[in-house]
Amino acid sequence: MSQVRENRVLKAASEGRIAKGYNLTFPSVHNIEILGRLDFDFVWLDGEHGPFGYTELEEQVRAIEAAGATAVARVENVEQSTILQYLDRGIQGIVGPHISSGEDAEALAHACYFGPIGQRSFGGNRGTNYTFTPEPWGDKTAYYKDSNDNMLVGALLEDQGAVDNIDDILAVDGIDHFGIGPNDFAQGIGYPGQPEHPDVVKVMDELSSYIRSKGRKMTADIMSSVWIHELLLKSGDAFLSGE
Repeated sequence: MSQVRENRVLKAASEGRIAKGYNLTFPSVHNIEILGRLDFDFVWLDGEHGPFGYTELEEQVRAIEAAGATAVARVENVEQSTILQYLDRGIQGIVGPHISSGEDAEALAHACYFGPIGQRSFGGNRGTNYTFTPEPWGDKTAYYKDSNDNMLVGALLEDQGAVDNIDDILAVDGIDHFGIGPNDFAQGIGYPGQPEHPDVVKVMDELSSYIRSKGRKMTADIMSSVWIHELLLKSGDAFLSGE
């Protein structure tokens, strides 16, 4: 029996289906509890742009787990100390922003996994069951493996460097999916504010096709999500429209 909470995104992938979730851009355990009545696979927390302190982050994760979903977060950078704070709160999916080189990809993967895959540090917080794994300070070999098996790692490509160094990035093991942030990507290749420009769309499509041709997954291949503000606005609009 696994010592670690099952990652529902990875489980969905193993079942051949795309996991469904929503993106939360601000702390709200109430929204998580309400939407927990539905069977979402994951909740994606925007730690890069959202106002999530580590205390608020942990509160969201508790609510997500209580709802039976998996907590995924975009972090503000791929520094090992930054990612560790998210993992120690209980996050089981990390999305690293601005991955533009093999070194960036390697830093991301190494921070997310315990050895022998990576260099994640073990601490006595809720992300590691407060050291009860299964007994305090016992042999954690099985726990390390279970944690690694249930860790979801995504790389967000947002710069010209991602295009120039894509082979180096793809050479790094341990990254489950790749996404493209269209707004930052457009800016990164010289089209600020124009994510729908034909040249930007062309490069994004070519990059996505190339990644898939190498046997790797884009985020859309394993996860489908909606922004929380879109859910609120669509519901409100439907009500006002009498639909």
